[in-house]
Amino acid sequence: MKIALFGANGATGRLLVQRCLASGYEVTALLRTPEKFPFVDRVQVVQGSAFDSAPVRETIAEADVVLSALGAKSLKREDVLERAVPQIVKAMQETASLQQTVRRIIALGSAGALATSLDKQPAWRRWIVQNVVYNTFLKWPVASQISQWKDLSSSGLDWTMVMPPMLTNGPGRGYYRVDGDALPRNGSRIAREDVADFMMQQIGNPQWVQRGVYISW
Repeated sequence: MKIALFGANGATGRLLVQRCLASGYEVTALLRTPEKFPFVDRVQVVQGSAFDSAPVRETIAEADVVLSALGAKSLKREDVLERAVPQIVKAMQETASLQQTVRRIIALGSAGALATSLDKQPAWRRWIVQNVVYNTFLKWPVASQISQWKDLSSSGLDWTMVMPPMLTNGPGRGYYRVDGDALPRNGSRIAREDVADFMMQQIGNPQWVQRGVYISW
């Protein structure tokens, strides 16, 4: 199994790299600064930006599956997903004219990507999260996730967008709730380790293909 990984040097990306290597997968990672990447000697590195078409195409050229852990690193407007996801989608679509077609992409998203994400929350919590969190503090990261959803859902690819609430850096619990319709009731956080485990499980799982899936403790 050959994995193309975007966002490999981020907190969740590194966890995905660890799991891919432990599973015996070959990993190709697109990196801006390979010298800061702890697994540089164990993966195939393409140096460059996910905003540029050439290195993106090179990264996915021989892949069976694409994993993306790209996302904003701050609350400011960064447009990472707005710029990178269209490049990844286009490169995957273009492989249709080559001998090998890369159709499967599993992307880290956010529970704020859809307006219906809070449908299973108590009314008071739904109001606070939507009006105070999503519309103010997380305004730009949420806008980026909405953009990613639109790009993936219109791509025609075999995509899955994993949509957790707030991510923590503590140890995973090894169990969590999953829902295809909305964030599980009172779901407010989950460890990156559990999200990475779930993303890995989707590589061969057809259940959540061409849709989003919510995950939380």
